[in-house]
Amino acid sequence: MTEKIALITGANKGIGYETARRLAELGMTVLVGARDEQRGRNAEATLRDGGADARFVQLDVTDAESIARAAEWIGREFGRLDVLVNNAGTATVSRRRATASQTSLDDMRAVFEVNVFGLVAVTNAMLPLLRRAEAARIVNVSSEVGSIGSQTEQGNPLFAMPASAQYPSSKSAVNMLTAMYAKELKDTAIKVNAANPGFTDTDFNDHGGIRSVEEGAEPSVYLATLHADGPSGALWGHLWRSDREGGYGVLPW
Repeated sequence: MTEKIALITGANKGIGYETARRLAELGMTVLVGARDEQRGRNAEATLRDGGADARFVQLDVTDAESIARAAEWIGREFGRLDVLVNNAGTATVSRRRATASQTSLDDMRAVFEVNVFGLVAVTNAMLPLLRRAEAARIVNVSSEVGSIGSQTEQGNPLFAMPASAQYPSSKSAVNMLTAMYAKELKDTAIKVNAANPGFTDTDFNDHGGIRSVEEGAEPSVYLATLHADGPSGALWGHLWRSDREGGYGVLPW
């Protein structure tokens, strides 16, 4: 088989871009999924300047027609898909952060549209292509804030952190979807896992994170390149402890 084909949604910047760059370094053809054409093409050009085999794909995870066009193009150009990284996401559309009791329902609906419904729409559209691969990998970029166990464990740094409801609950839904897709595909060579990048310094959090973008991409890259004996149906990534370290491993749901 020729080099692997990887689609990364939201790949024009941040963790998505770094994931695309790292997978390209490993010899994959990376499909730079981006909603905005100019930003996507700029990312494609920068990746190519660095030696990557990168192709821009216009892909808005909230637009069914956009998703269908992307799947049709990938099928026509490559005939299969080896890796899908569902990276596109948002913490808030209104840019208003509030406690659970003050959460905007409109904002919650908008966040779920991207983080949850968009993930399902893209995954379902790409599954026929993933089934054609020898051993495909699906990586759903989640977050430790979606781990109910981490949020409720006294002593965990997340326990004392206030958070609005829309983003954490959307990532809890991503974790459950990961488990459901893994169950459905358990008798195939496709592995489905959720990645926890950790609190990464990106535009996503106004650059308030404590981990570099390079570090934030490591869980996605690891899960995208899992060996046949690797896990499926796990939330895996950075383990945040009180000393802000902890290495990598499986997080509680």
